[in-house]
Amino acid sequence: MGVFLKFWRHRALLRAFIGREIRSRYIGSGAGIFWALIHPLLLLGLYALIFSTIFKVALPELGERRFIEFVAVALWPWLAFQESVQRGLQAVVANSALVKKVAFPPELLVYGAVMGTFIVHLIGYIVVLALLAILGHGLHASGIFGTLALLGLLLILSLSIALPLAAMQTLARDTDQFMAPVFIVLFYATPILYPLTAVPEWLRNGMAWNPLLYFVQPIRDLLLTGHYSLDWQTLMAWALVPVLFVAGYQFFRRLAPHFEDFL
Repeated sequence: MGVFLKFWRHRALLRAFIGREIRSRYIGSGAGIFWALIHPLLLLGLYALIFSTIFKVALPELGERRFIEFVAVALWPWLAFQESVQRGLQAVVANSALVKKVAFPPELLVYGAVMGTFIVHLIGYIVVLALLAILGHGLHASGIFGTLALLGLLLILSLSIALPLAAMQTLARDTDQFMAPVFIVLFYATPILYPLTAVPEWLRNGMAWNPLLYFVQPIRDLLLTGHYSLDWQTLMAWALVPVLFVAGYQFFRRLAPHFEDFL
């Protein structure tokens, strides 16, 4: 309950951190806008060129769906997750002077970085979905509300991971270097460039431990088919997200008193 009270008590400061993250990272420079909006589009075009044009990969599981829409609806949630965790991971260290001079809950820096990143990628996602609909890619409007709910839950998962990583980065500065290859492995272990049904059964069982699976797959189904068939594994994964957030928050708060000694 304490974490939610802090959200409410420091909501003005949190809004300020979110606004600062958006302004400094994305609006303050042309490179920020490039990374947030153009870079994902270039990635999408590159994947379409490599897999559809050069290698001419044929996936019967796609049916009449085009590869570009199949990847696009899953790529943006992944990018929001990856970059928000990376930004949150660095939030305390990047604001070391502020942490040492001003008394405030340092987790607000992580919240601001993660939420600001999510907001920007959500705007880009809406633009891409609108373009796909205009170009006749047949997205289902009925899946929009379910997608927004899942993105909200994905935001909480990102916070759950960013909080302990930010604490570890403050005490051990090579945490971000360790996470770089982890994100690469996690990306290819998530069914973004391929359908889950194309994965062999023995490997699919191992992928069930990937938390991103329970967000990417439902979002894709909701937007491309208009519905998603729930199973107990997905429900359990969603139910664990608030638990992970509380655990991540407690881990962060346990280490927070030692931050000034390492900054």
